[in-house]
Amino acid sequence: MSPFRLALHWQIFIGMIAGAVIGISLNLLASSQTVRVVDDLPEGITAIDIVDTSGRVQIRLFQDDQVVRELVVDPTSAGEDRFRSIDQLKAQEPEIAKIYAAYGGSWAQTIGGAFKRVGNLFLRMLQMVSVPLIVTSLVTGVMGLSGHAVGRMFSKTLIYYVSTSMLAIITGLIMVNLIRPGLGGGIQVAGAKPGDRLANDAPPLGQVLFNQIETMIPANPLGALVEPNFLSIIAFTIAFSIFALRIGGTTAMRVQDAAQTTFAVIMAMTTAIIRLAPIGVFFLMGYVTSTQGIAVFQSLGWYVIAVALALAFHAMVTLPLILKYVAKRNPREFAHAMSPALLTAFSSASSNGTLPLTMSCVEDRAGISNRTGSFVLPLGATINMDGTALYEAVAVMFIAQLHFGANLPLSQQVVIALTALLASVGAAGIPHAGLVMMVIILQAVNLPVELQGIILAVDRVLDMARTSVNVWSDSCGCAVIETLEHRVKTDLPNVDSVA
Repeated sequence: MSPFRLALHWQIFIGMIAGAVIGISLNLLASSQTVRVVDDLPEGITAIDIVDTSGRVQIRLFQDDQVVRELVVDPTSAGEDRFRSIDQLKAQEPEIAKIYAAYGGSWAQTIGGAFKRVGNLFLRMLQMVSVPLIVTSLVTGVMGLSGHAVGRMFSKTLIYYVSTSMLAIITGLIMVNLIRPGLGGGIQVAGAKPGDRLANDAPPLGQVLFNQIETMIPANPLGALVEPNFLSIIAFTIAFSIFALRIGGTTAMRVQDAAQTTFAVIMAMTTAIIRLAPIGVFFLMGYVTSTQGIAVFQSLGWYVIAVALALAFHAMVTLPLILKYVAKRNPREFAHAMSPALLTAFSSASSNGTLPLTMSCVEDRAGISNRTGSFVLPLGATINMDGTALYEAVAVMFIAQLHFGANLPLSQQVVIALTALLASVGAAGIPHAGLVMMVIILQAVNLPVELQGIILAVDRVLDMARTSVNVWSDSCGCAVIETLEHRVKTDLPNVDSVA
């Protein structure tokens, strides 16, 4: 390799910074636009003025030079003719929303939308290899174990995931109690309308968890591959591999050889796609920073600070301590090895999309065996959500502080912690998992579901941070399980020979 070629993590970092600089410049210089529309208007309306800025849209309806109605799309306001999102405007005022779609939008939003489409091409390529990579790597890893070893590794992985998720939730609750972001004012919470509801009739928590058990038994394994449904894929692949081991002989050898051959090809494809990560990250960061307005961060500033500090503490204190004292790894060196995956996770806000890159970093850069990485990472991307569980707990407490004007009692906070933990495990197979998960927690402590709309203004940026924490926790889990498995092998050298 040329000595002048930068390492991959530096390329990704430079792409992320360059995209952010361009996006912020667009946001500052081209985020405001005023348009007057006089054609194809609703009956009785002679003109419509659209004043569009990042984070806020003002639509004035005129009749003979007189303003007869003013609609405002602002995530931090509530009341009559106030909408928290364009989607709510579409639901309640479809004619006006159609006009806005045709004529509204600043240059920053237009260019940001184009950036998003190009960046999504990179994510689609990662998604293209994720399912075959999971299947072949899982088969390869499990075929190197015995049935006893698979059960042992699964139980350790599950204990790690539950433990770190609970630690993350406790960290979030402590931080939100210290900062109390919802008691500072500046956000309107009154006047919520039925149309503000973002997720209706969320299923009971028990049903959500049982749905996950059902998902683990796919009625059609090929259909699970097509969707894709990662939990179904993981469960079926592990079962398939275990039974191939039980049959043994030439059958097991053929299955293992086919998996290893396919895995080698898919890894070559993944390596080629990963080289495009700096370009993909550039466009994804450009999209986010060009379309996020500064106004929403001013009104939700303390909430953003509370979430960011809690995530930072979990990622930079809790997980590194686990790495150092349980996994016996240097946290700084391990973070350096995982940096391409962490930067990509931050830019894309997609842990499943980042999974191929995470698996590559864990094995090639962090020196963790394929059988550990191929088992722990797909499972973690499906059920381990440290950052998401922490975020949901802080968000619900913030909403409670806004709604009641005071903190919830300790008993209610315990309910939030337990519900967030269980829902984080059960959210993976549900469309819009984060929203449904939050609805379950809000219902558990009798809070209005419609107040969820307040935090959506900054959700995209915070989603980037919590996704990075999710991926970081999964990666640390690989190091922990690898060390624990090595200790077992040292103590019981023949344990894997027992069928």
